[in-house]
Amino acid sequence: MVAVKLGNKISETLKGKLTLGARILQVGGVKKVFRQFFSVSEGERLLKACQCYLSTTSGPIAGLLFISTHKLAFCSERSIQLSSPEGKSIRVHYKVVIPLEKIESANQSENAKKYMQVVTEDSFDFLFMGFLSYKKAFKYVEQAMSSCMKTTTAST
Repeated sequence: MVAVKLGNKISETLKGKLTLGARILQVGGVKKVFRQFFSVSEGERLLKACQCYLSTTSGPIAGLLFISTHKLAFCSERSIQLSSPEGKSIRVHYKVVIPLEKIESANQSENAKKYMQVVTEDSFDFLFMGFLSYKKAFKYVEQAMSSCMKTTTAST
């Protein structure tokens, strides 16, 4: 059995959570953070924002999963350091945007490790884990996908 390590130290994890909370308060709420980090379409509504981890090849990244009427959007709670094409060091937030109409399936784990797998129609696999309320997060994803399918079917 492989253990998933969600942070180097508890103090680092707490620091990240406090930084995220401060940013949400500073900007004026979760909806404003969503609009600040992601382009929002006319008529798009934020349904839920959930703290979680996104599994990556270099390990889990803590952040917020935004579930809207048009997309799933993940943004890391801390910025990561990258090299620019010019060789300079820059810091950016790790972001993932998955349009709802591109999602082929969303699946729950069937074992004790609670994670949500989102598979896109081009076979990309995203694993989200460490939710405070795993069942509630999955319910909102299902609700968003269902309303997207109804909208797509109605417009064709």
